[in-house]
Amino acid sequence: MKKLLLYSLLAVPVLSTAQDEGPKHLEASGYIKNMQTMVFYNLGSALSDPYQQINLIHNRINASWAISDELRLQAALRTRVFYGDLNAFSNPGSMGQSYGDLIDNENNDYLDLSLVLLDDKSWVVHSMLDRLYLEYIKGDWEVRLGRQRINWGVSTVWNPNDIFNAFSFTDFDYEERPGSDALRIRRYTGFASSIELAVRMFDDFDEAVIAGLWKFNRGSYDFQVLGGYARQDLVLGGGWAGNLGNAGLKGEFTFFSPLEEERDEAFAATVGLDYSFSNSLYVNAGYLYNSAGSVNASIIGLFDFALSARNLYPYRHAVFTQLSYPITPLLNGSVAFIYSPVEAHALFANPALSLSIKENWDLGLVGQIIMDKEADGYTSPIQAAFLRLKFSY
Repeated sequence: MKKLLLYSLLAVPVLSTAQDEGPKHLEASGYIKNMQTMVFYNLGSALSDPYQQINLIHNRINASWAISDELRLQAALRTRVFYGDLNAFSNPGSMGQSYGDLIDNENNDYLDLSLVLLDDKSWVVHSMLDRLYLEYIKGDWEVRLGRQRINWGVSTVWNPNDIFNAFSFTDFDYEERPGSDALRIRRYTGFASSIELAVRMFDDFDEAVIAGLWKFNRGSYDFQVLGGYARQDLVLGGGWAGNLGNAGLKGEFTFFSPLEEERDEAFAATVGLDYSFSNSLYVNAGYLYNSAGSVNASIIGLFDFALSARNLYPYRHAVFTQLSYPITPLLNGSVAFIYSPVEAHALFANPALSLSIKENWDLGLVGQIIMDKEADGYTSPIQAAFLRLKFSY
């Protein structure tokens, strides 16, 4: 049944584009990407190979069907083909869990809408519906039911308000970001103001997320306040976005109060500034306080820590800086740094180049380098380079 659902969706946009005289209420778009990844290690005897290589072919199909003037079905199918040194990325600590098992559990929510078509030491083929929801819009009301992105975050890098579907800045290849299987009801109450309620599907109340959000505008600032229950915590938070002179100023915070005595309280807050100079240089800077973060953990945990809104980064403190500049009208360069002023002095560096080859074709080169301080000075246990070609349709 799951396989039929996945590939029925895959056939919809193909059929619609094949029929020039097809119904106007059916729309489809998407992209296909090829990304080559090289990962270099400096972990001593932890791995037998000093580097690993992975290729990824990634196809995404977005489909939208207007059933009526008020009702629309939105869906998106994400299919990825991985090949290369995948066995090095399996989890031997989980009874030999394969790479296919790892990615199959990566972004599923309450419903299992994914399928592993092939799971081998060198090849994995994985398909997933990461959007599938009905949307009803009439007047000031908007209702969505199904797998959707509930984007309550305000800031650019870290989002303590994103209690439904948190994401990691290091996962740059997932632009759409994960979704939640949920019911969301929103009513627009005026200019830049609304009230909404969202409930994530659950069997066990410990995994439930039930919360409300109020957005409003005062002067040149947009504000929001949220409250509710999220995975064994009572939550209360807020955020804002506006201007400080000619710079953009954004921030948000959330307090997590556990219902169980065994859990600790948590508080996450972030603030950020961004500014564009007259020569097109763009600067973005921010700070995160994460009470659930560590002060001495190794930087290696950056890629596999338990990500959630109450723990958005492995460390207690993090400072973010990004510079971006259009070298030519078609070539853009950027570099981002995240530094944690804690005992580990953890540093994440993220240089990138993007080139628009022609209409609908883009080429990108991205680097990720992690460093931390040990007894003999700074070391870099992992470095990675990504070369990505993308065609959008």
